[in-house]
Amino acid sequence: MFSILFWAVPEIGRQAKQAASNIPIYLNAGQELVLRLPEKYPDIVSKEQAGDILGKISRELSNLGQSALTGSVFKPLVWLLTFVIYLILVPVMVYFMLKDKASILAYFNKHLPFDNPLLISLWHDVDMQIGNYIRGKVTEILCIWFACYVAFTLFGLDYSLLLSFMVGLSVLIPYIGATVVTIPVLIVAFVQWGLGGQFYMLALTYFVIQILDGNVLVPLIFSEAVSIHPVAIIVAVLLFGGIWGFWGVFFAIPLATLVKAIINAWRDSMDELELDES
Repeated sequence: MFSILFWAVPEIGRQAKQAASNIPIYLNAGQELVLRLPEKYPDIVSKEQAGDILGKISRELSNLGQSALTGSVFKPLVWLLTFVIYLILVPVMVYFMLKDKASILAYFNKHLPFDNPLLISLWHDVDMQIGNYIRGKVTEILCIWFACYVAFTLFGLDYSLLLSFMVGLSVLIPYIGATVVTIPVLIVAFVQWGLGGQFYMLALTYFVIQILDGNVLVPLIFSEAVSIHPVAIIVAVLLFGGIWGFWGVFFAIPLATLVKAIINAWRDSMDELELDES
């Protein structure tokens, strides 16, 4: 595992730098594609519509560049201020935690019911499910990364290691991650080959991998780990994403697992209470 990362990380960094330097090439290819749309599909896209599309893209890129420039001015100052705050507060916090360790533990022992069977059952359930979820996700990332890397390499796709790594990491964000990471894969393939047989074969292979991941690999890995219905996962992504943004989406499944464990523990305690009363 570590030997793979030792080899992959520098290569991923090299491919990322190379891809960043070739961004103008991809922008020009996208512009040419839009300009050719009226010729290929005159009944669907007119020259005026193609011009409007390019104008909108140009404005969005300009706004993005201005935002990046503004952020590049203030970001180092914010980072420096945050670093100084953590540099001061963390040692102070560690000092008081070591100094008052006994009183802190006594406080928690006094106010938290560690002998409560409900909390003990809840803790064990959450600990087991979160552990299974993490192990399952690591396995899924490695499987998808390897499968996509082999496929991209066999097709001769540029930046195969970088793109396959991105596809592997995309499984961390349910549904949204796979949708977002598909865009750079198809863009690189289009710039490299155009809309030809090679492009369509790669796209077909990529979508087959995604289908196998969702319908075979995920049920196989998580069948006994985290039994959460796909509808519940989507609701969790929308709910926690709406509350906490990106991090809510990122931790949607662990948070859903926690909620499920709480509901199960509460239901079990109510069943035991009814049995005792009867």
